[in-house]
Amino acid sequence: MQQDFPEQNALLALGIDAGGTETRWALIGPSTEIIAEGHVEGFSALELQGPGRAHVAAILEDLARAVQAMGQPARVHAGLTGFGEASADLAELITRPLGLSVAAITLGSDIETAYLDLFTPGQGYLVYAGTGSVAAFIEEGGILHRAGGRGGLIDDGGGGYWIAREALRHIWRAEDERPGSWHDSAMAQELFALVGGTDWAHTRQHVYSGTRGDMGRLALAVARAADRDPAAKGILRAAGNELARLALAMIGRYGPRPVALSGRAATLHPLIAETMRAELPASVPCALRPCHGHHAAARLALHALCATGGAPYPPTRDGEP
Repeated sequence: MQQDFPEQNALLALGIDAGGTETRWALIGPSTEIIAEGHVEGFSALELQGPGRAHVAAILEDLARAVQAMGQPARVHAGLTGFGEASADLAELITRPLGLSVAAITLGSDIETAYLDLFTPGQGYLVYAGTGSVAAFIEEGGILHRAGGRGGLIDDGGGGYWIAREALRHIWRAEDERPGSWHDSAMAQELFALVGGTDWAHTRQHVYSGTRGDMGRLALAVARAADRDPAAKGILRAAGNELARLALAMIGRYGPRPVALSGRAATLHPLIAETMRAELPASVPCALRPCHGHHAAARLALHALCATGGAPYPPTRDGEP
């Protein structure tokens, strides 16, 4: 059931979904229809803790220009990867180029907005595979529970960063044992084309001087090679197993519920979703579903703008409360 919004609140609200690969935004009006959307470069809130702050500020200025070309929002909700202690600083970086006060913004995690685009609280489990990977469940009372999502250095099994890391490890271990073996590897050829060269210096520069998103995008090369390279196919199957582990962790903790698999890495190759599905109990529905977290963030911003009270969350995109 859709909520009715008062006429005096006929203003625009902005939703932001920031991930490692891209940052998506959406403008919503009082009719609850998305009236404009777009994307800019990705970032993580963790970048604010180092020299990356200026880079994040530049991305958010680009976003503000794109948004204001379509309309002026009065309220913002941002779902952010790496969301944590730097929230006050980040709120200012988002609102300042939009000409808003920090009182006009709410912040949360990107996995929360992704969940709310696909499920109402208590309905199911989201397993999201983007640059990283995480599972989420929001209780009917609004409490967010997570599994995974600990970053590429520790885990993020099945995400784009993890897929790329596994592929590069395989390639360079093979080079240790048999120099020049990359000539016989479709996966190595695809990856080396993206990093810009076949020697270690090119890989090192791309991985250690680039962003999480740069690393995550290398997973595209693994997917392209999968039908020609058994090693690539094995890595994608392993990614499916890792994502199934996240779903099984949630099922073990909170009981059987439908599972939605979403995110760019989940769609790299059919093997990922097929393997995950095979690892889950047959009685648990599991579907690969597209996610528009920026739309859910926009609905959260509109809900806060209109201040209608009631349930802690606005309707999902399907109109269910």
